[in-house]
Amino acid sequence: MTTILIIAGIVLIIALQFVLLTRKQSVDLSGLREDNTRLRERLAERLGALAQNAAELKAISGDIANFKNILMGSKQARGSFGERQLEDLVADVMPPETYAFQTTLENGVRPDCIIRLPYPPGDMIIDSKFPLEGYAKYTESPDDGNRKIFELSVRTHIDSIASKYIIPGKTAESAMMFIASESIFETLHREFPNIIDYAARKKVFLVSPATLWATLNTIRAVLSDIKIKRVAGQIKKELDMLLMDLSRLGDRATKLDSHFRATTTDLEELQTSIRKITPRAEKLKELEFGE
Repeated sequence: MTTILIIAGIVLIIALQFVLLTRKQSVDLSGLREDNTRLRERLAERLGALAQNAAELKAISGDIANFKNILMGSKQARGSFGERQLEDLVADVMPPETYAFQTTLENGVRPDCIIRLPYPPGDMIIDSKFPLEGYAKYTESPDDGNRKIFELSVRTHIDSIASKYIIPGKTAESAMMFIASESIFETLHREFPNIIDYAARKKVFLVSPATLWATLNTIRAVLSDIKIKRVAGQIKKELDMLLMDLSRLGDRATKLDSHFRATTTDLEELQTSIRKITPRAEKLKELEFGE
């Protein structure tokens, strides 16, 4: 009987442990379900964000493709893009009276931009065109043949700028070739130093958007200094004339004072004469003349 009770107690304990274990597992499974639900929600949010980023990247890729088409497309499209960028840079930095776009020079050519400077040095010409066809071929296949073709096209354009836009006695002794791409500008300086040297000998200076911005700010500062010096010269001239006028006024005042002094003396002498004549006339009046 005792053995049966012990066995029954053991069975009861095992049953209770089984029940507790089952309840614990049920609780744990419920927590796992909640965690799984939250995880799915987070994954859905992440997937939505990734889908949005993918759409934005697709739009950016389209913009890059359009930009590449502009740069590598027709010469007219590239020219318009370079001219527009150049105009924006110049208009943002320089005063309106110091520049002009598409103005015909005396030799009949129309540069993209003229920076008005007093002579000397004279007007500075900026050209915004660049032979991108040769550069595109060189980047696609950087062999010796394409390298020579690209270098020759840049040299030819430098010669054109030097011959058309540097006019002795009319313009500055140098001109600028604007390159609208910083990467192309960097490539020229890194891989084609002979082109940079050739341009310097021709007095054609290559500028990128960043270097042109710095150059224009320097030119504006120089123009401001010239204007200040010109105004200071005019003020000095006016002061000198004013001092001359004051000197003349002093001389005339001195002369007028001497005239006043002489007039005063004459008046005193006249009064003296009158004082002498009056008693004599009285004496003559007192005399009796017989008939």
